[in-house]
This record gives sequence, C-alpha cells and structure tokens, in this order.
Amino acid sequence: MRETGRGGFKATLIKELERLFPGCVIFNQDPLRTHQGIPDLLILYMDKWAMLETKAATRSERQPNQEYWVDHYNEMSFAAFVSPENVEDVLDAIQLAFSPRRKARASYRQ
Repeated sequence: MRETGRGGFKATLIKELERLFPGCVIFNQDPLRTHQGIPDLLILYMDKWAMLETKAATRSERQPNQEYWVDHYNEMSFAAFVSPENVEDVLDAIQLAFSPRRKARASYRQ
C-alpha cells in the first residue's frame, strides 16, 4: 500500500481498513472540533474499536498531546501512529486486536 502524501495515504488506508473489516464504520476526526492531539481516525468494528493517527512518514512531526492521546486510547482498546513505513505492522496489530477472544474452556471430567 504505497501512496504519496498524507491525504493520499489516509484515503488508501481507509480503503484497506474497509476491505479488511467489512461493515466497519470509520470516522475521520475533524481536528477543529476535537481536543488537540486526538487521533485522525476512529474505526468501529463489531464490538471493538481502534484509533489511528496518520503520518506521512514515521519521522513526521507530532503535534502537542498526540503521544498522550495515542497512549491513552491504546490502554483502553487500540491506538497507534501509522505511516507508509509501518502500515503493514499496524494493520496486523489491528487484526489481532479485532479478532474474537476465545472463551475459557470448562474442564469436564466424567
């Protein structure tokens, strides 16, 4: 998934998320209407959610509070910084976070 520019990368990322998680709902956060540093994307999938802060490159400048909010939301569910350099790793991690949790097996002895 290669695309130049942050806007192109974000659009490609959204398409890939929709392909990987059919029926997901993705909100592209409006930076003017949210708290400073809130991640760009909110992904809702079944009973799970994730937030992603898109960056044009791994070394791109981070805005004030972005690290705080990504860490905060990652403790609650899943959140990460994503760029073209780490997109495959982040998508793998989201798939793991969105996978169904196995229920505990009861041991039945006869």
